[in-house]
Amino acid sequence: MPGLTIGDEIPNLEVETTHGKFKLHDFVGNQWTILFSHPGDFTPVCTTELGQMAAYSGEFEKRGAILLGLSCDDIQSHNEWIKDIEAYTPGCKVNYPIIADPNRDIMKLLNMVDPDEKGSNGFPVPSRALHIVGTDKKVKLSFLYPATTGRNMDEIVRVLDSLQKAANNKVATPANWKVGDPVVISPSVTNDEAKKMFPKGFETKDLPSKKEYLRFTNVE
Repeated sequence: MPGLTIGDEIPNLEVETTHGKFKLHDFVGNQWTILFSHPGDFTPVCTTELGQMAAYSGEFEKRGAILLGLSCDDIQSHNEWIKDIEAYTPGCKVNYPIIADPNRDIMKLLNMVDPDEKGSNGFPVPSRALHIVGTDKKVKLSFLYPATTGRNMDEIVRVLDSLQKAANNKVATPANWKVGDPVVISPSVTNDEAKKMFPKGFETKDLPSKKEYLRFTNVE
């Protein structure tokens, strides 16, 4: 789907939200931001998702990340719906803002349109899209889920950890990686450089090709 993608800077749109009006760049500042859309207010999967976003807000906060939701419904609808979300997820407060996009302009500019789903009025609705935006206001990762599949909060936390690990070190995270597991050293780093960068050492896997590209290490 054309539009905003990995490596792009998010547009500095002025948005109306449940926390008032602001420009996206002002909101993001120099923080990691999880920008996510949902197809509609008062819908079952979305209610569970936004409740879990609230439940996991402490985990995101620990990582210096803030949350920003988006739906094509208006502010009044959002505020009424928040009561349901909080009732469904006891003890959790929806403290993050939700963008109102009744004209469906913002979701197009943020590449969050579901090409298949239509609302009751026949107009397009947002997809279950999620962008993780870095401190430089550029998209670092994007998810796109169909309306029928709710997002996994543990996976969002995991990929945020991975992105931050890669941003702070010349490393990448292998398949099924989780915090505490070894990471792989970037191929752009020579062995001599790796010895200086990773004083605790690293392990090079012996492969049939004899190419020394699969190097594991541990970083904080």
